[in-house]
Amino acid sequence: MKKIDIAIVDYGMGNLRSVSKAIEHVASDKSVLVTSNPEAIHAAGRVVFPGQGAMPECMQELDERGLHEAVVGAAKTKPFLGVCIGLQMLFDYSEEGGVKGLGLLKGSVEKFMLENLSDATGAKLKVPHMGWNQVYQHGEPHPMWQGITNGERFYFVHSYYVNPKDEACSMGYSEYPNQFTCAVARDNIFAVQFHPEKSAQAGLQFLSNFANWKP
Repeated sequence: MKKIDIAIVDYGMGNLRSVSKAIEHVASDKSVLVTSNPEAIHAAGRVVFPGQGAMPECMQELDERGLHEAVVGAAKTKPFLGVCIGLQMLFDYSEEGGVKGLGLLKGSVEKFMLENLSDATGAKLKVPHMGWNQVYQHGEPHPMWQGITNGERFYFVHSYYVNPKDEACSMGYSEYPNQFTCAVARDNIFAVQFHPEKSAQAGLQFLSNFANWKP
């Protein structure tokens, strides 16, 4: 099989074109392939699991397309970037549809509670959380944050957030209005709730960091 530097998992959902174009822009020296072929995912040097849609459909598509094993294998063995649903699926369980995730990270995926959402002025906040929000880096300095200012703004679209059992895996948080984890890392895995492919220069820097990350 032809060398694949970066495989982007096509599971029938996700903002595939935007993700692939953004990565191709920052990693023009690397081969980038959008694929639903488990063998290509196994063969790739690094893997991106993009996200858009709902957790139950995500898990169903992984099983129906025969991608479950390939994605788990990639998350265990090579630089792996999860985005949005690609973050949420790493955990044990999601309140969205009451489905099990991959269980690679301990914790749950929980819904923003409308009755508790208001900003500092008392104005009600909406769900989904949609738009630009600051991301505060947390924990030990990580190569994935290289060149990105602490408190930089990234673009979010989500109604659910992750609640890790192990606080040490949290690499970043945002506020809506309370703090929620929006970036996690463990070994070769880094995953975020925001969409770097929609986050202008900061997002491109983040994707460039992933293309060159050596965990």
